[in-house]
Amino acid sequence: MKLNTIKRAGKSHFVNMGPIRLRQPFPTQAIEMIDPFILLHHYGPYHISPESNPFDLGPHPHRGFEPITFLVQGEQLHRDSLGNESIVKAGDVQWTTAGRGIIHSEGPSKSFVERGGNIEGIQLWLNLPAEKKMMQPNYQHAKHDDFNVVTSEDNKVETRIIAGTLGNSYGKILTQTAVNAFMIDAKVGGEVTIPYNSSHQSMLYLLNGKVIVNAVEALEFDKNQLMEFMQDGDGIKIKAEADSKLLFLSGEPLNETVATYGPYVMNNQTELLEAMRDYQMGKMGFLPPN
Repeated sequence: MKLNTIKRAGKSHFVNMGPIRLRQPFPTQAIEMIDPFILLHHYGPYHISPESNPFDLGPHPHRGFEPITFLVQGEQLHRDSLGNESIVKAGDVQWTTAGRGIIHSEGPSKSFVERGGNIEGIQLWLNLPAEKKMMQPNYQHAKHDDFNVVTSEDNKVETRIIAGTLGNSYGKILTQTAVNAFMIDAKVGGEVTIPYNSSHQSMLYLLNGKVIVNAVEALEFDKNQLMEFMQDGDGIKIKAEADSKLLFLSGEPLNETVATYGPYVMNNQTELLEAMRDYQMGKMGFLPPN
């Protein structure tokens, strides 16, 4: 197998989103997007208690893409204008297809706030192609224990298949475009090769630990956390220098014009204005505060 060349490695800098301080590996001045992925936020860990709850996102709209949450620690309550309400626990994934419009809210559940604890997760924005931007919205919640897991030959690396395929194993999430999303847990010394389609844009994000990638460059927390790859190979190779958790993402690029404004990802400014108007007119539904 020909390994993909490392295009760049970069630090995940902190940004402020209202009262929330979180890491934003992209978009940045250096990386506008990694098509079809628009944005990646790594939030927390925040300590949640009755006296302190900085991560409580009230009802807000989305259109034109798929906002995805990978919950690493804690417990969140999801509610949306489709009538879904679910408790998302550590290791679970919620995959929302906003399509023509959805309103949702997410934050620590009341019971989690009362007992206290840490909350941490990844928020990913996955673009939808132009012909699917106005599709019917949908919500998928997949639990940690329901994912197929591929274990490395040395039994030190577990790769959880959230979406896409790895060998003969398939993800639980139904996707609108060709994407892979794998959560990788590696013990020190563990090695694994991740094969994928050479046409995909791809990246590796380190949540904690240290790994050597393709035997040439290191990913280390607080130094370089994001690695982007060229489309010139059939996969990547990872060796854990410490116990590590990583998110691997790859997808077929859409190669379409992208226009974003706040919670909307469309193809042009006219569509953004239409999204704002439709939200104000109530066409994306209604969700009362919790």
